[in-house]
Formats: sequence, C-alpha cells, structure tokens
Amino acid sequence: MQRVKDQRSRSTKPDTIHVSAQSGDLPAVQKFLRENPSILNDRNPVMANTPLHVSAGHNSVEVLKYLLNLDWAERVELEAKNMYGETPLHMAAKNGCNEAAGLLLSHGAFVEAKANNGMTPLHLSVWHSLRAEDCSTVKTLLEHNADCSAKDKEGKTPLDHLSQGLGHEKLRGLLTLYLEEQRKRRAIEACSETKEKMDELENELSNLVGLHDLKLQLRKWAKGMLLDERRRALGLRVGTRRPPHMAFLGNPGTGKTMVARILGKLLYMVGILPTDKVKEVQRTDLVGEFVGHTGPKTRRVIKEAEGGILFVDEAYRLIPMQKSDDKDYGLEALEEIMSVMDSGKVVVIFAGYSEPMKRVITSNEGFCRRVTKFFTFDDFITEDLAKILHMKMNNQTEGSLLYGFKLHPSCTVKTIANLIETEITEKQRKEMNGGLVDPLLVNARENLDMRLSFDCIDTDELLTITLEDLRSGIRLFSR
Repeated sequence: MQRVKDQRSRSTKPDTIHVSAQSGDLPAVQKFLRENPSILNDRNPVMANTPLHVSAGHNSVEVLKYLLNLDWAERVELEAKNMYGETPLHMAAKNGCNEAAGLLLSHGAFVEAKANNGMTPLHLSVWHSLRAEDCSTVKTLLEHNADCSAKDKEGKTPLDHLSQGLGHEKLRGLLTLYLEEQRKRRAIEACSETKEKMDELENELSNLVGLHDLKLQLRKWAKGMLLDERRRALGLRVGTRRPPHMAFLGNPGTGKTMVARILGKLLYMVGILPTDKVKEVQRTDLVGEFVGHTGPKTRRVIKEAEGGILFVDEAYRLIPMQKSDDKDYGLEALEEIMSVMDSGKVVVIFAGYSEPMKRVITSNEGFCRRVTKFFTFDDFITEDLAKILHMKMNNQTEGSLLYGFKLHPSCTVKTIANLIETEITEKQRKEMNGGLVDPLLVNARENLDMRLSFDCIDTDELLTITLEDLRSGIRLFSR
C-alpha cells in the first residue's frame, strides 16, 4: 500500500520545467532554474516549446512574469518558435490567454510574428474567439496595433476567417472598426510621405534647366505612382504600374544622362524599382570583338542593371550605317537587350542624336512596341546655359576644383547669357550644350589665378571669379 502511494507521489511530481510552467508551479520553476540556469530556453520533445511557450499557452501568469523579468546574462527568448513556427504570443492568442498576451506585448513581443502557415497572433485569437465567444484577446492585440489586413498563406485576413452568415457580430464589428481606423491612419501617413516624396522630386527637378515637357511627364508619373501608394494604404486593390522603356533624343550636353539618374531615384523612391542604380553603357560595354563574345558580355551588363535602369548612350552605334553581308555584333547586343525588355526586371533607356537614332528605331520591328516613350532634348538657349553655370557654382562639392569659389555680383544670368551669345558660336553651343560649362569655369579660374599677384591677401578677391575671368575663359575655350 505504501509502495502504491509512493508511486502516485512520484507520478504527480513535476519532473521537468515545462510541466511546472504549465501547471503554474512557480517555486518548482525557480528551483529548476537555480539548479540549471541553462534550461531557461530548453525545448520540450516533439512540440519544441520553451517554458515561456508553455506558461503563455496556459495563462500561468506568475511563471510568465518571473521568466520575463529575469535579469540574467542569458535572456528568455521572446520570439522563440516551436515546431509550428509559433511564438509564445501565438500560444497565448490561440488559447485565449488574454493576461499572458498582454504581458508578452508589454515586454515587446512582435505582434505581427507569423507562424509556418502565415498566421499572426490575431488570426489565432480570432479562431479562439469563434469557439469561445470571448473577444478579449482579440481586443488586446488590436490595442497593440495588430494588423487587421495581414494575410496568412491562404491569402486570408483575420476577418476572412469569419463565415458570411449570421453570428459573431461582436467580433466582426470589432475587427471592422479597427480595420477602418488602420486604413485611415495609413492614409494619413501615406499622405505625409507622399508630400515628402513630391518635395524631394521637385528638389531633384530644380537641378534641371529647361526640359519643361519632360518635367511635366515626370511629375505625372510621380503623382500617379504616389497616389497608387495611398490607394493601397486605404486597402484598395489597384494594378501595379510598370515604368515604360524610353528613348532620349538630342545632342550631347542636353541633360539626357542626368535625367536618367534622376528618373532612377524617382522610380526607386516611389517603390516602382527595387534600386536606384543606373547602369550607363555604350557600344564598347556591350559588344565583343569575336564571334560568341557579345551575347555573354551583354547579358552580364543586363544582369548588373537588374532592379534599376540600363542607360544605353549613343545607342545608334549598335546599328551599322550601311548594310553588310556579315552580321554586326551591335545588332546582336540590341537583340539581347530587346529580349529582356518584357520581363519587368530592368527599365531600358536608349539615348543618342535624333537623326542617327532612327536607325535603331527601324532596326527591329518590336522596338516601338517595347519603347513607348520618346523624349526630345532640345539644345539649350544662352539663358539656360547661364543658369546652368550659376547652378554649378552654387553646388560645388568639397574636393571639386571650384569648391569655395564664387561669382562676382556682376555675373548675373543676363550678363553671362549675353557673354555666351557674343563669344561662343551657335555651332559650338549646339555641339556641346551644357558640356561647355565645366571647361569654361576651369578656364575662368585659371585666368583668376594668372591675374592675381602673390601679394594679394584680400580673401574675397582670392575667391571671386569676375565677368572678365569668364570672358577670358570663353575666348580660350572658343579658340
């Protein structure tokens, strides 16, 4: 009889920390950890639950408090996952252990953690509420900003798990209320972010002189993309915009490369492209010297540009001016690029002189189907060139040749425009456009250096480029 009693006593005695945590036996849990602190985050057989999982899933509040507040070198694992990928918060949620859920959340448990089936604690708490008709844990999670629109691996939100028939009105009303509040909050946040992004775009566009039609198009794209962001924030389902492939037509120095870089920033900024990189290439970067070299070389360049923009400068060089019996390797490179343009992995911009670019446009019957936006970059007028010069001087970075220098007050946009008009021929202006500004300023600085004496100690005079310096710089440049 005594032996039976002893056996019963041994059988009811908790033999693991997990059993003690489940039953809420705090002294036993403390004893286990005093004897062996390393079992704090031990996993039990089969389910791989930690003591924190077990205490949370059985609402053993005192054990839970003790484990969460332990100030040891080894801390309790708040986001530990069991065999189902569930965290302790999942365990509390699916068993309706509201007090345990609140404790875990107050200690920083991740309310959007996902189990192997993609369910969040809110999904599981809704399941429990359907069975127990108790919404308290659902409410606790919602008060800690649990996302009502989160989807599991079946694409269902917590609200989708409610049947469409009658019943569960209280639970449905609670979820619907918070869903609308979250949508409104996201819309307000998106509105603020949209304004910031549009301001950033306008700042980028302010660095471009002229190009009014192109700027208008960029603003249209940006606004449409950003409004789509707001639509999605409100829970509306809209199609994903795909940025078009483009052709930039114009003379050198008209801003084609700069616009491509700004476009890269824009498309990344509004989430259309995953990166803001712009891979700038010419024929020599794409075309090999021997049979079989061009394909791999071009594919390697395309791979490097994925997620961003591939900017093919002087694209007309890919197409021979006269037909030849032998296949030109440039045509092979163009065909490789055309083959990936429908994939959505890269945005391609072909750039070059307007007239020679007609060879590219007519070389492949699928070109105009894939390249849907054509932009002409007009030559800069003298006033635009003067504005570019002013902007260059005002935006010198440390380490650049003209950093620290400034223009004399007499060097207004109007006086510089007149200087360019009279001293630089129209032919030169069309050939170089904005490309003439940098060498002109370098020459002007050299003229400043030549006319100053070593005795000069006037700090203002040492750093000021005058109208005469610019005039001398232009004449030297023209010559």
